Amino acid sequence: MSPNVLGVAGSLRHDSWNRRLLGALAELAADDLRLTVYDGLEQIPLFNEDAEEPTPPGVRQLREAVRGADGLVIATPEYNQSMPGVLKNAIDWLSRTEPVLEAKPVAVIGATVGNWGTRLAQAAVRQALTATGAFVMPQPMLFVARANERFDPSGRLHDAEVSSGLRKVAQAFRQWMVARR
Repeated sequence: MSPNVLGVAGSLRHDSWNRRLLGALAELAADDLRLTVYDGLEQIPLFNEDAEEPTPPGVRQLREAVRGADGLVIATPEYNQSMPGVLKNAIDWLSRTEPVLEAKPVAVIGATVGNWGTRLAQAAVRQALTATGAFVMPQPMLFVARANERFDPSGRLHDAEVSSGLRKVAQAFRQWMVARR
């Protein structure tokens, strides 16, 4: 049976490149993973220790989704050479009170319209996840540059190189999750 994986796009944009990347991963990796894309990061308030109890509803929903998944795939854009604040905020919430990221297998990928891919954002995400005790898959890495050239106007991935990279990530992530059980 394929592992149940939660995909989180690190952007609030409804039709972001990273949400599209996760959609393509779900389609291409159907034999390896059952990937569900999480909607709801906009429901998570800014992290505030004074607001941890009672847990805000949006945080509770995200925690339950992460807890119920065998693994997590984060697709991050790169904003000013780092991860988006909304993604860092979600990681901060997930590491507190009920640390659901501890020992959770996680893969990190990303897409941007820029020429550099999302190397620096992914490094920042990996660093934050390592601090939470998550099992972050070291490779293969997938840095999608010029995302606007890799998807057709309807949002479907049409780039063979990125498709191949997504398949490799899915296969490696399945093995990564199995090895961590």
